[in-house]
Amino acid sequence: MAASELFTKFARVWIPDAEDVWKSAELLKDYKPGDTVLHLKLEDEKETQYKIDPQTKELPPLRNPDILVGENDLTALSYLHEPAVLHNLKVRFMDSKLIYTYCGIVLVAINPYEQLPIYGEDIINAYSGQNMGDMDPHIFAVAEEAYKQMARDERNQSIIVSGESGAGKTVSAKYAMRYFATVSGSASEANVEEKVLASNPIMESIGNAKTTRNDNSSRFGKYIEIGFDKRYRIIGANMRTYLLEKSRVVFQAEDERNYHILYQLCASKHLPEFKALRLTHAQNFHYTNLGGSPVIEGIDDAKEMMNTRQACTLLGINDSYQMGIFHILAAILHLGNVTIKSNERDADNCFIPPNTEHLIIFCELLGVDYEQMAHWLCHRKIVTGSETYIKPMPKFQAINARDALAKHIYASLFNWIVHHVNQALHASVKQHSFIGVLDIYGFETFEINSFEQFCINYANEKLQQQFNMHVFKLEQEEYMKEQIPWTLIDFYDNQPCINLIEAKLGILDLLDEECKMPRGSDDTWAQKLYNTHLNKTTLFLKPRLSNKAFIIQHFADKVEYQCEGFLEKNKDTVYEEQITVLKASKLNLLVELFRDEKPATSPTEGRPPVARATVKSAKPRALQPSKEHKKSVGHQFRNSLHLLMETLNATTPHYVRCIKPNDDKYAFTFDPKRAVQQLRACGVLETIRISAAGFPSRWTYQEFFNRYRVLMKQKDVLSDKKLTCRNVLEKLIKDKDKYQFGKTKIFFRAGQVAYLEKLRADKLRAACIRIQKTIRSWLQRKKYLRVRKAAITIQRYVRGYQARCYAQFLRMTRAAILIQKYQRMYAARQKFLRIRSATIVIQSFVRGFRGRRQYKAVLREQKAIILQKHMRGWMAKRRYQRTHHAIIYLQCCYRRMMAKRELKKLKIEARSVEHYKTLNIGMENKIVQLQCKVNDQTKEMKSLLEKLGNLETTYTNETEKLRSEVDRLRLNEESAKVSSNKITSLLEEIAILRKELKETQAQKKRLEEGADKYKAETDLMVSQLNEQNALLKNEKEELNRRIQEQAKEITESMEKRMEEETKQLEIDLNDERSRYQSLLNEFCRLEERYDNLKEEISLVSVSKPGHRRTDSTHSSNESEYTYNSLLSSEPGESEDGTRKMEEFPDQKGTLDMSLFLKLQKRVTELEQEKQALQEELDRKEEQVLRSKAKEAEEQQVKARGAELEYESLKRQELESENKKLKNELNELHKALSEKASPEVIAPGSPTYKVLLEQLTASTEELEVRKEEVLILRSQLVSQKEAMAHKETMTEPMVFLEDIRKMKDQGEITQAYMGLKEANRLLESQLQGQKKNYENELEILRGEVQNLKEEINRQQQLLAQNLQLPPEARIEASLQHEITRLTNENLYYEELYADDPMKYQFYRISLYKRIIDLMEQLEKQDKTVRKLKKQLKVFAKKIGELEVGQTENVSPAQLADEPIRPVNIPRKEKDFQGMLEYKKDDELKLIKNLILELKPRGVAVNLIPGLPAYILFMCVRHADYINDDQRVRSLLTSTINGIKKILKKRSDDFEIVSFWLSNTCRFLHCLKQYSGEEAFMKHNTPRQNDHCLRNFDLAEYRQVISDLAIQIYQQLTKVMENVLQPMIVSGMLEHETIQGVSGLKPTGLRKRTSSVADEGTYTLDSIVRQLNNFHSTMCQHGMDPELIKQIVKQMFYIIGSVTLNNLLLRKDMCSWSKGMQIRYNVSQLEEWLRDKNLQTSGAKETLEPLIQAAQLLQVKKKTDEDAEAICSMCNALTTAQIVKVLNLYTPVNEFEERVTASFIRTIQVRLQNRKDSPQLLMDAKHIFPVTFPFNPSSLALESIQIPSSMNLGFLLRV
Repeated sequence: MAASELFTKFARVWIPDAEDVWKSAELLKDYKPGDTVLHLKLEDEKETQYKIDPQTKELPPLRNPDILVGENDLTALSYLHEPAVLHNLKVRFMDSKLIYTYCGIVLVAINPYEQLPIYGEDIINAYSGQNMGDMDPHIFAVAEEAYKQMARDERNQSIIVSGESGAGKTVSAKYAMRYFATVSGSASEANVEEKVLASNPIMESIGNAKTTRNDNSSRFGKYIEIGFDKRYRIIGANMRTYLLEKSRVVFQAEDERNYHILYQLCASKHLPEFKALRLTHAQNFHYTNLGGSPVIEGIDDAKEMMNTRQACTLLGINDSYQMGIFHILAAILHLGNVTIKSNERDADNCFIPPNTEHLIIFCELLGVDYEQMAHWLCHRKIVTGSETYIKPMPKFQAINARDALAKHIYASLFNWIVHHVNQALHASVKQHSFIGVLDIYGFETFEINSFEQFCINYANEKLQQQFNMHVFKLEQEEYMKEQIPWTLIDFYDNQPCINLIEAKLGILDLLDEECKMPRGSDDTWAQKLYNTHLNKTTLFLKPRLSNKAFIIQHFADKVEYQCEGFLEKNKDTVYEEQITVLKASKLNLLVELFRDEKPATSPTEGRPPVARATVKSAKPRALQPSKEHKKSVGHQFRNSLHLLMETLNATTPHYVRCIKPNDDKYAFTFDPKRAVQQLRACGVLETIRISAAGFPSRWTYQEFFNRYRVLMKQKDVLSDKKLTCRNVLEKLIKDKDKYQFGKTKIFFRAGQVAYLEKLRADKLRAACIRIQKTIRSWLQRKKYLRVRKAAITIQRYVRGYQARCYAQFLRMTRAAILIQKYQRMYAARQKFLRIRSATIVIQSFVRGFRGRRQYKAVLREQKAIILQKHMRGWMAKRRYQRTHHAIIYLQCCYRRMMAKRELKKLKIEARSVEHYKTLNIGMENKIVQLQCKVNDQTKEMKSLLEKLGNLETTYTNETEKLRSEVDRLRLNEESAKVSSNKITSLLEEIAILRKELKETQAQKKRLEEGADKYKAETDLMVSQLNEQNALLKNEKEELNRRIQEQAKEITESMEKRMEEETKQLEIDLNDERSRYQSLLNEFCRLEERYDNLKEEISLVSVSKPGHRRTDSTHSSNESEYTYNSLLSSEPGESEDGTRKMEEFPDQKGTLDMSLFLKLQKRVTELEQEKQALQEELDRKEEQVLRSKAKEAEEQQVKARGAELEYESLKRQELESENKKLKNELNELHKALSEKASPEVIAPGSPTYKVLLEQLTASTEELEVRKEEVLILRSQLVSQKEAMAHKETMTEPMVFLEDIRKMKDQGEITQAYMGLKEANRLLESQLQGQKKNYENELEILRGEVQNLKEEINRQQQLLAQNLQLPPEARIEASLQHEITRLTNENLYYEELYADDPMKYQFYRISLYKRIIDLMEQLEKQDKTVRKLKKQLKVFAKKIGELEVGQTENVSPAQLADEPIRPVNIPRKEKDFQGMLEYKKDDELKLIKNLILELKPRGVAVNLIPGLPAYILFMCVRHADYINDDQRVRSLLTSTINGIKKILKKRSDDFEIVSFWLSNTCRFLHCLKQYSGEEAFMKHNTPRQNDHCLRNFDLAEYRQVISDLAIQIYQQLTKVMENVLQPMIVSGMLEHETIQGVSGLKPTGLRKRTSSVADEGTYTLDSIVRQLNNFHSTMCQHGMDPELIKQIVKQMFYIIGSVTLNNLLLRKDMCSWSKGMQIRYNVSQLEEWLRDKNLQTSGAKETLEPLIQAAQLLQVKKKTDEDAEAICSMCNALTTAQIVKVLNLYTPVNEFEERVTASFIRTIQVRLQNRKDSPQLLMDAKHIFPVTFPFNPSSLALESIQIPSSMNLGFLLRV
């Protein structure tokens, strides 16, 4: 095709740009051959010119059409070049938030630097089993492809993950391993997949570090081989590592860190077990603080240490080894802090200061000698042929030796950990195949590139060569398969570069040779490189300004390497003496590290001795083996790389190329420069170039026909699609070299698909213009006619309205003038009166103010005089007191002075001897005299005391006489005072009476005046009251109307709330049922696992000598035959087998007990979880009910405020009714106690308990009513008080006072007449109320009569309930209560037909009672459920283990082991509709009726459910003969037999459906003939006679119900397995409406690329399968309600799988696909209508899919569209809506993409929606199943057993 046809006006091209690498532009005019420039317009509307090279005349690359942008596969692009690839990746990454893209066989993964929810287990399940092209690109798709090819091709696989540091290689490899672990599982109980995943945190901690480009950069390469067995389950793994960056241990660049484990260790220094390590913060250690960035934001190193230790424990590294590892790591940190100093005298000598703390800690941790280590850190040993020299080292060399030792210890520890991880992951069985995951460094180029970068780029050269060869091979195979003639494609071969590095005399060879030289150095090695390779190959260059560097032209870029350090890193030398010291360590782990290590050679070996060196004899080393040169690092790396390439070449490779979008680690930020650099380096562009060189675009004939049918005329369409495509292409594309026809595909050159798309778009555009023209004309004509008609109508109405408005205006103007006149007169009059009254008030206030002010002034003056008087007196008194105090003070001072003088004289005298003598003269005489005087005074004192006693007695006598005399005189005095007071009081009273008389006369005059005034005021008040009365009447009517409306609203709201509550309760019930059934499913899984373990143990035990066994290679048919033969074996053989099985009782017991404990623990946990959820549900229900009851009560109180009189009468009614009910209940209790026999009413008997329960309930109800009456009475009293207070406040207070003061006859007469009129009015009101009361009393009597009748009925029902079994009593009482409430409701509805308010109040009270009854019923049901479940669980813990064991033994033992012991109460006997069998025939019955029965013959020829009827008739016979052992044995054998056949034929829908139907029928029969009242309503009298009489099988019904649930879940799994392959193809991929959705061009990853074409499924296939399922279930006689539930589950599977695939497939998210989906859903709905299953709820399960299809079709531009989407998509989660919008892809260029701003608008509007963050629907969800009771009308005695069933041993009874 000529360039002039493509480079036309408006064509878009890519031009180079310095910032964005490539920039889009549009041609302003057509290109003509010979033009030197292209006139272009950029996207920012700027015009520019592009100069064409006159020599090459190369035009800029063309841009792909917009519909091809954002493709899943880059090879699907029509124009394959660098700008197209870059733009496609950018659009997917930035706009659609998609990080994965296919590029042929390569998966390109861009690091988003953000956690995305696309790696959950639901996503893994969605990709599991899918073909690689069917789903959107994902790492899981690559992993699934590898897993599938391993299983299909029996060939090992490899996933090669490469990229720059920080591109996400480690994360991608980790997710691939997680996928394998999740999908495959493990082959043993050792949880190998968990160990494989647990190796990641260990390897990341010891091998990853923070760099400037990545916070978790892998500093080593690793290749993990995940081993699988023959069943493709994980059995183990093995890890190979490459080139650990040891230099990072001792050096880190700025803003980088050492390995994570060192920082984790420092962060955990506070732990008790780490105290001995004597660690501090990481900043304090030299090796961890070189980068200056010891902390990573958002990473908790202490928490990561816990994860690392847990992973070590899981992988079998015990605590002692772990502590050894931590000791070595801590020792490395302390070694880095060891200080080495130079000798001041000799610079070539150095030393370590004595008692260096860090060296002491290092030696203590490693258990080595301090002196030895300190010595050999500063010295080295040089060995010559005959002597040994010990030479001191200079400081820089000693520091290098210390760092080399640290690196060597860390590397040895790293290898030891890798070795032990491999041991833990080693497979215990033989490995059948493996999948390798290679996580290796990508191509690296820095400012300074050294030995590490050289090795990394060497490895990438080898991998790129392998990649190129693989891509070329695939292209060649594709062309050969399609028989396309092709020429050899020229691709870049990097073998010369590889030879430059690894060939003989290559770079590595010269490096190893230089390392062997005695005086080899980096400079001499560089000169050898220049001499050998410079100017001899174009791939090797020398820098201009350096003689110590060289340049290699790699496949990705030129890289300059600095020679400095190459030799040292290649030698990797550690001094032997230091290693010897470490080998003598007391730490076992350290000794183990260096146990097998060969002695390292000294780098200076062979050098001449130095003068200052100490010379020792070399004889002790004579016995050592000959020295061997240690292999260099380069040599080791080359060998390991060759081994890796051999492994990769022997496997099928899968490539993942990780791209780093920016260097700043910003989320979803794309840097084009960095991206292009990595795309060139990782080989993606090379893949594009190889594809573009051939035929990159490939279409199948059908796809081409569907896409470009619009370009064909009707006559061109032939029956042969292949010939049609040939004819059309020959017309459209003239150059036949641009395409080739293959066997199944058409191959196009680059750009041809874009040309075809242009032709297609032009054809569609022309058709759209014509359709738009016609439609717009028709719409405008319709719009014009509609507008004209509307205008005429509007004019007519507007003119009439204007005329009426003018007339109204005139009337209002005249009325306004009149109103204004009277209003103004009234306003002026009122203003005058206000002014006058205000003036009078002001005058009175002013005058009063003046008087008060004058009075206050006089008062103030008088008080001031008094204050002055007191103040002056106080001041004079103070002066006198001060003077008086001063005089006294002077006197005191003078007297003190004189006393001091006297005292002084006395002291002087006292000191003299003469004074003492004078004092003692006559002292003895004085003492004697004083003694005598004391005696005399004592005698005198005694005599005085005697006289005093006599005087006291006489005094008391005299006092008594005088006291009596005084009392008499006081009485006389008081009587005199009383008389005088009476006289004075009489005189005062007379004076008062006179005064009152005068006041009464004056008051009379005032009353006459007040009466006249009051009469006038009363007349005025009466008129005002009449007006107010009228207003109040109107208000009352309005209030009544509002109350009625409010009552109506309350009723509607309550009904609505009741409906919502009912729905919520149903949802909660389904959730509870779902949880129970999921627990049951979990139990079944554990039971199956237990059975499998028993089978394995039995096989092991049978394989012993003397045991017979079945060959393990037998097929399933042979195992069936074996089982049947066992059924027919002799009893002796079964006993012999039992005896042989008992030879290993210890092993079996141990297994059973351990499994029993696990099951018991699991059941306990599930019970606790369920109980917690149930308690939470109960609590929430109680809160909702309490709040709603409170609201209803408040509304009821408000409504009753308008009917106070009625409520007061109602209160009296309730009180009387309660009293009557109480009396009647007491009479009932008394009558029952008198009439009943002593046996019936004895305490503890059922009758006595039921009566007590009924009486207690009645008493409680009376108490509740009494409380309601009290509450109502208090409310009435408060309301009456409020109204009385209001009336009192409105009445004039003067009126009552005036009435009391009326004493004149005329006034009293007048008052009497008024009172008489008031009495008449009250009497008439009382008569009216009396009539109302009598009417209501008649109504109440009728109600009392009804209550009496109701009590009689209750007595009869009570007697009937006593005859029912315990389980049916609750249901019967509930049914009776509902019937009573219904009758009562109808009665009250008729009674209150004329008064809706009363009926409304009755309805509210009825609702409240219903709520109370529901609460009581729920509580009882919960209690019963909890007790039953607890009983069932406790019984199952032992019983069902025994049941499970019966499946692995001979059928003879089926009847010997019951499910669990069941108490079977006895009933009455009956003798019809039974089948008799012998005890020995029970096994034959199970075999013929269950194990060998063919469902097809039974379903077609016989009545549905016949096996269930036969089994029940056999149970009836066992009940008839009263044999509980036979009942238990038969039921146990039946259950075990059904489980056995279902386990054997678990994938057969017909078998599972047949036994589900029969199990349900058997369950219904056990209920129908149980004798319980609730199940006997629909029975005939004959069927009631067939009820069981001796045994109650209620507990067995629960067991059979659980079995039915298990069968239902198994049926669901079978349906899912059948429908799963059909759903995606039929619902999404197949074009039901032909021509609507033309497929877009696809790339190399087409659908069904992994498997052969087996025919596609259509929607008709799904419908046919649904018909097959439905007809099968109907033939088996399944209950209609159960069929509805199964259909609902099927439709949920279809909807969820379809939606999940839609959310993971970008090619399916288009407008036309939405139309296809809606059509397919309508077909499914039509199928529901045809089968009469609209009420099954199946349609609702498709609602998310319907809304997703609508979302694909609605407009997605404006805010109104966003609001409509948010309201429409209520069944989709926010994540699903956003995902669909991101994936929306236009199929035609007329459609527009969804903008990022619109998606953000949707997210903002939905941010408050509380829904699940999960993206995919749970396709494994199973709705809880219920088995509604469905009685059978078939008579048991009419059932005939056909001879084909081989049941002739059964006898009809």
